[in-house]
Amino acid sequence: MVSRLRIFGVATATLTALAGVAGYAGTAADGHRAAWRLDYVRPTTIPFPETNPYSPAKAELGRKLFFDPILSGDGSRACVTCHRPDLAWADGRARASTRMGGDMDLHTPTLLNVAWQDGPLGWDGKFPVLEKVARAPISAPGNMNLKMRDAVSRLSADESYREGFAAAFGDPAVSEDRLEAALATYQRLIIAGKAPFDRWIGGEEGAISEPAKRGFDVFNGKGGCAGCHSGWSFTDNSFHDIGTATGTDLGRGRLMPRSVALQYAFKTPTLREIDQRTAYMHDGSVPTLEAVVDHYDKGGIDRPSRSRQIKPLNLSAREKADLLAFLATLSTEGDRDETAAVFPANAPTP
Repeated sequence: MVSRLRIFGVATATLTALAGVAGYAGTAADGHRAAWRLDYVRPTTIPFPETNPYSPAKAELGRKLFFDPILSGDGSRACVTCHRPDLAWADGRARASTRMGGDMDLHTPTLLNVAWQDGPLGWDGKFPVLEKVARAPISAPGNMNLKMRDAVSRLSADESYREGFAAAFGDPAVSEDRLEAALATYQRLIIAGKAPFDRWIGGEEGAISEPAKRGFDVFNGKGGCAGCHSGWSFTDNSFHDIGTATGTDLGRGRLMPRSVALQYAFKTPTLREIDQRTAYMHDGSVPTLEAVVDHYDKGGIDRPSRSRQIKPLNLSAREKADLLAFLATLSTEGDRDETAAVFPANAPTP
């Protein structure tokens, strides 16, 4: 069960999309485009778990913690080091940087729309819920390098944080669970802004180009991309072997060794802001979107664990170009540099 915070300004667009989509029938050659568009209407509420309900004070505390290097051992890093608002809430690197200047094993996932990520989180699903994610980077020696008990001690010694915890939780006591709850509350407010695609879904036919519309058809039809990248956030929140990883890079299979289907399987990432990133896949091994499309067109490594969605597509050059044109419509219009109070306290608007 979850509680939901209403997103103002979206309900009207939603109703417009639902009312108008019937008029789009026949615009795609196969006649399916109208039905497909219904699957991408933006939600009107943000889901929050009943075990960690939303409050403005808790969100503000989480925001402060997110940007504060007080949670790193030497004060050199914060959550925002790897999740920058101006870089689509990732870091713009192929792989995350260690505090010593090296590379971690994995690509930094974006935090966009994390409120809608049901089920396990992380590339391999090692985190059961969002509230259990923060302690890993905070305590990791190669990352923020601060033991959680030391983080609690630091925050407890800071009067402004005691006041913040009191406002958020009713008393000034700092604990690991409260620290994680505040960060998770803030992170659930990190929502992809409206993109040209959203205006098109809302009924504005000129919001995206004709090639992008054809790319939408490829995405949902011949390409089969929507089989994994589904819904308004473009992810099924599941794990798939897409035919890239090799050797001991088992992904979910490391945690589920008896499951054939989960060997080399990694979490499906959102495609929001996809053209704002500089590398792709769980390990940042694919440098461009063009190369990503080529990979899926070829079908990747054929093996028992490979997802049934992954197979040679035989896309034409135009179909690939149209698909890329469509993906470009998923990025927010306007300024992405939101390093202060990112969302209003009571009514965040995507």
